[in-house]
Amino acid sequence: MQPDDKSLFLDAMEDVKPLKNCESTQWVKPVKNRVPQRLDALQLDNFLTTGFLDIIPLAEPLEFKREGLQNGVLEKLRLGKYSQQASLNLLRQPVEQCRQQLFAFIQQARRDGLRNLLIIHGKGREDKSHANIVRSYLARWLTEFDEVQAFCAALPHHGGAGACYVALKKSDEAKQENWERHAKRSR
Repeated sequence: MQPDDKSLFLDAMEDVKPLKNCESTQWVKPVKNRVPQRLDALQLDNFLTTGFLDIIPLAEPLEFKREGLQNGVLEKLRLGKYSQQASLNLLRQPVEQCRQQLFAFIQQARRDGLRNLLIIHGKGREDKSHANIVRSYLARWLTEFDEVQAFCAALPHHGGAGACYVALKKSDEAKQENWERHAKRSR
């Protein structure tokens, strides 16, 4: 504080008197105005179920394949031959938050035309651990998406049994582009 500042301060505080009885003074915490939660329009369409759950034993690997999908596609997915275009980390999050994040993640991946995803869910040491509950719900939820063609446990460098690879269906635009590319070659 410079001398000018100090003299200005003292002049401003000249008529201020200290409180004599400080015990009668109450300090009230200011009430925070709660912002009303807005409903997420995307989550209104969230069809993922949260009811009764069959817990998948830790020894049983996650794996699913839609009817009509070639075995070679699942085998390539299992071997990690498809590059991962996006990933979602669900570690140490409540089940409901995992449900909401998964739904938003799959919807965004479809809009972006992504095909191969990595979802990290963690693995517990016991069948009833939180990580295995999330893993079991994830196995159910992924089958509820029509867009999901297949999923399986990831390779060790991507998380092993604590993560899974997910293959989504091709978008209509990608199908059309593929058809056009191969149609030109056959002429």
